[in-house]
Amino acid sequence: MTDPTTGREAQAPGQAGLPLEPGIARIAVDLLGGDGAPAVVVDGALRACDADPDLHLLLVGPPEVAGELVGALSPADRGRVAVRPVRAVVGMADAPTGAKRPDTTVRAAVAAVAEGSADAVVSAGASGATVTAAVLGLGRWAGVRRPALVATLPAEAGPVVLLDVGASVEARPGTLARHAALGAAYAATVHQVKRPRVGLLSIGTEPGKGDRVRRAADPFIAAQTLPSEARYIGLVEGYEASLGERADVIVADGFTGNVLLKGIEGTYIRCRPDRIEAPPRAAALVGVGGVVIVCHGAATGADVASGIALAAHLHRRAAATEIATLLGVSHG
Repeated sequence: MTDPTTGREAQAPGQAGLPLEPGIARIAVDLLGGDGAPAVVVDGALRACDADPDLHLLLVGPPEVAGELVGALSPADRGRVAVRPVRAVVGMADAPTGAKRPDTTVRAAVAAVAEGSADAVVSAGASGATVTAAVLGLGRWAGVRRPALVATLPAEAGPVVLLDVGASVEARPGTLARHAALGAAYAATVHQVKRPRVGLLSIGTEPGKGDRVRRAADPFIAAQTLPSEARYIGLVEGYEASLGERADVIVADGFTGNVLLKGIEGTYIRCRPDRIEAPPRAAALVGVGGVVIVCHGAATGADVASGIALAAHLHRRAAATEIATLLGVSHG
């Protein structure tokens, strides 16, 4: 449905069923991140402003691009937007180490959060670069060597938290065990799931299935105490990500989780049944000292708006602090 005032497709507030809550949220937006940047990012930012009257944006990128967005807003809304001029970008094909440069849009957006000028950052740029910028600029939580990208899938039986979906492509058994705890705390905090059921993604549900890492991680996760009275149910297969009947949280390494997520996206695009909510194209980076949202590189304007809404929701819920508290680690 098109909004007759703006001419853009109307968007429901929130992301993956999350409600629009009150309270100011200042979101730093990387204008040059993503395949369709800057046009797609500008479109997404405008959609987000339309949907959330308490949203404030810090646009990080070329002034002329930011000016296009500001000029499209009503005079009353322009006061909700600030600009940080930055022209350098880490390209989608560049090495993640490019984010070490402080003069890039993604690093400058993260710096705004670190210095207190913004409450969260959203980028559709390369995942590796955004993760690198976040780790360098915000630091990792104690005990979390590898932060995880967390996506929420709108499964038949309720939301399913899937992690990692791309922060790191390789994982050791200890990393998967830590991510099981991260996922349980995220499900309890963000989606209010009571006693989350946690499963480890593998090629079968019987004990001993999977590769060496999965076989080693299975008893490792089973032996640990998970937060929020979460229960480890053992191995699960990929179809559970769409059903949600056995697991509320599915743990995978970043390579496998990313492949599964994009496979689900492709199936949705192919089928598009009206009764199924679109899978998210934005994920939260959990395990760093701030709210960081990574959108799909091929994100549309609606996807970017959804990522901004997710960032605002996590900030308003103080989700990062609550998750860290459940894990017993320092947030900052």
